Amino acid sequence: MIHAYQKYNPVEFPSPTQEPPDLVSPAFESALAFGKFRRLTPEELAKAIRLDPSQIAGLGPSLDQLRAILEERKRKILSTFETNMALERAESAFKKSAKSIRATGRMKRLFSEAIQTQQLYLLEQMWYEIGDDNSPLAANVVNLMERLAEKYQVEELAAKYEFTGLELMTVPKALEVKKELEKIDELLRQLEEAAKTAQIGVIDMESLAEFTEPGDLQALEEMQRHIENLMREAAERQGLDEDEQGQFRLTPKAYRLFQGKLLDRIFSSLMPGKSGRHASIVSKEGSVELNETRSYEFGDSTASLDIVQSVINAMIRSEGRVPDRFQNSDLVVHRNRHSPKCATVVAMDMSGSMRYDGQYINVKRMALALQGLIQSEYPGDFLRFLEMYTFARPCLPGEIIDLMPKPVTIHQPFVRLKADLSQPDSIESAIPPHFTNIQHALRLARQQLAATDTLNRQIILITDGLPTAHFEDEWLFLLYPPEPRTEEATMREARSCKKEGIIINLFLVPSWSQSESDIRFAHRLARETGGRVFFTAGSDLDRVVLWDYVQNKKEILG
Repeated sequence: MIHAYQKYNPVEFPSPTQEPPDLVSPAFESALAFGKFRRLTPEELAKAIRLDPSQIAGLGPSLDQLRAILEERKRKILSTFETNMALERAESAFKKSAKSIRATGRMKRLFSEAIQTQQLYLLEQMWYEIGDDNSPLAANVVNLMERLAEKYQVEELAAKYEFTGLELMTVPKALEVKKELEKIDELLRQLEEAAKTAQIGVIDMESLAEFTEPGDLQALEEMQRHIENLMREAAERQGLDEDEQGQFRLTPKAYRLFQGKLLDRIFSSLMPGKSGRHASIVSKEGSVELNETRSYEFGDSTASLDIVQSVINAMIRSEGRVPDRFQNSDLVVHRNRHSPKCATVVAMDMSGSMRYDGQYINVKRMALALQGLIQSEYPGDFLRFLEMYTFARPCLPGEIIDLMPKPVTIHQPFVRLKADLSQPDSIESAIPPHFTNIQHALRLARQQLAATDTLNRQIILITDGLPTAHFEDEWLFLLYPPEPRTEEATMREARSCKKEGIIINLFLVPSWSQSESDIRFAHRLARETGGRVFFTAGSDLDRVVLWDYVQNKKEILG
């Protein structure tokens, strides 16, 4: 009967036509920020649910009804009590406790200042300087600290809430009332959040039980169980796998879903009609059929024939009769766009400076989006990733989400270090990892691109400034502030890339330490290697890199 009157059907919760809640994006955003956060508890995942609040209307007690119960309880408390007497008693207890203390010497001066300013930290400092916890003075100071803390809380109660009643309160009663009012305020905040997002899991059921009827609480818990079941079903559909411990793991399906959402967000932010991004049928070596047609020419592939228009042309020529054969003038073919393969290596700066403003998060988000773009739109392209810090190392796509900026282990303003890596006892883990070795990244990228079967090769270099590490034979140099010696070693490697026909596109993200020297280096690298430099805000990095990649695919066609 309740279900009939309230028009609620448990089988259809939520509506089958409603878009399922997005659990993958919040899980991935957290993983991008904190690295090896691959497993989520049900409580953590529940915070990712975004339901239409109308879906829970009529299921259990109304959230507005629960809010009204709490607000009525709060109103009764405020209209019952007054705080003047509690304030006077707290002040009196503090002064009485202070009179029982007899301090001498330096303690007397510190005690006098603490009483005059009524500062808790001064009494705490006095207690530490006494040094003997069992002395009467130490015990009296602890008692005085407790009275002052109570005075603070009573004053906070009187300032925070407007009491209109006449019933007097003792200090313990005032503290009890303060605790109850703060609990009501927290529950009201939770109910307000639940009303906006339908996140019933944020409500503290134990605290709410103190103010509601058992039947209302039971119905609310039933609502919470329905949402938890919905969360599990949605998580399974979106590629979040639940293990035996009840934790959720990010699977490859979740990766693909998150990458798809990234691409939709990136390309939807571009002006309509500018991107030209659409699902295309790509055959063989990137031949894409366009809407335009042209007359058939000798040597054109029959696979490109526009059969419908060719038949129409033949019928027009035959004055409506069924033609017995085609002539060359009847035939038209689709214009094709040839999209050749492109080989790309992305070098991602994970040095210590990338932790500022969370720039490393933007770099990882861009890498996942670029991988998703190439997998879905240009599956024939070659794509590899490099993690760049004091060294450079290849990085698998599944490892991108775990990357974190390296911890800064040297804080001196001037660093001049070198290490001989040819020695058998040389250990990479013993070398400070937070420097930036662009030279090593370019060398590894060049080696990876050398084996590709396309002339369209590029390096996408993402960094926030000048290199601070480089190799000279087997010696590794760590130099900060950046030295011309490191810059020249990096430029030599960049010129080697140019000789092999590799284009370097440098994306310079902002940093607190960025200076004119960093910008001059970026321009010099682009000028001497025939590459390009982009200055972009970190939050726009994914959009700029992907849009440049798509534009390059078009420009290659000429």
